[in-house]
Amino acid sequence: MRIFTIVGTSVVETSTLPTAPVPGGFVWLACARTEFEAQLAQIQATLQQLCGHTLVDLHVSDLLNKQLPSHYDYTSQYDLLVFRRLAAGQPDTVPSPTTKHSGPPILRRIDTSPVGFAVSDQVLLTVHPSDCTVRDNYAEKLLAATSTELRASGARVPTSPADVMLRIVNLMVDGYLDLRRELTRQLDHWQTALLQPGARFSNWAALLDARLTLHQLDDVCEEQRSAIQDWIEAVKTWPDTNSPAAARERELLQVRSRDVLEHIERVVHHVRRLEQSVETAVQMHFSVQGNRANDIMLTLTVLTAIFLPLNLIAGIFGMNFEVIPLLHRQGGFWWAMGAMGVIAIGMGLLFWRKRYLKRSGS
Repeated sequence: MRIFTIVGTSVVETSTLPTAPVPGGFVWLACARTEFEAQLAQIQATLQQLCGHTLVDLHVSDLLNKQLPSHYDYTSQYDLLVFRRLAAGQPDTVPSPTTKHSGPPILRRIDTSPVGFAVSDQVLLTVHPSDCTVRDNYAEKLLAATSTELRASGARVPTSPADVMLRIVNLMVDGYLDLRRELTRQLDHWQTALLQPGARFSNWAALLDARLTLHQLDDVCEEQRSAIQDWIEAVKTWPDTNSPAAARERELLQVRSRDVLEHIERVVHHVRRLEQSVETAVQMHFSVQGNRANDIMLTLTVLTAIFLPLNLIAGIFGMNFEVIPLLHRQGGFWWAMGAMGVIAIGMGLLFWRKRYLKRSGS
């Protein structure tokens, strides 16, 4: 567990749980899901001392649930946001070595584990997966933001627990945006394999897994957007503040919330575009295969039409009649072969001009 006390522009990390409210500041408690479950009684006692309330039992279950979708809930004392991350990593539960996975490696590496946020006036409690790097990355940024150089460049220390929550969520969303290039490159490889002329695509099981994964990502993104929209609507209902500074902070909080929502919508747009690209590639693959089959059937039909009159001539001269013209003449064979050749060449030229016969590359 990592514990941060934030007062103004000062950020201090401690190793012990605070026992009293921080005047003019707040506390960020960041713990893994296993730590939260093991130290639940101590964390509840700390929340009671700092905020005068504890977490509701149903919200505790939500924070411990590894399969919960993104959603927003609230009480009169605190707000609860569960946000499923989209990041490259390993989930909490390691899959069995005997389990077979297919599909692009980047799709298998995307982790959608939930991260829980309990936001009150004095405390931000975050519950992360055990391997979550977002917490450590933002903690480094938070500690670095206290330096004079970074403050001079415009870096701001968060002013409230809600501000910290939105910055962490924004970092989680941007983590998926960083995966766009690699994910796009992987799916472009699928499209190239599907549309390659003359190739026989056989890895349909992997392609199906990729399509299902993209559908799941679409569902996760929709849940994320719905949760942030509920949060934005809840912020609008907060009581008005009398202080101009507090009103300014409220306005900045709403701006940051809308910025996070805009980033999530970009992710939704990108995931849906990838879905459409895969679907389009599959449809084009079957269209190309259908056109190839039609071209083959056209060629076979034309060749059959060319040889039909030749078979007719050969069948006539093969009849068991005593008297057939040219049958007993010395040059009869060559006359028949010449006629058959002229007919075949003439029909071939006719079909070529009608473009029934053409090169495969034209």
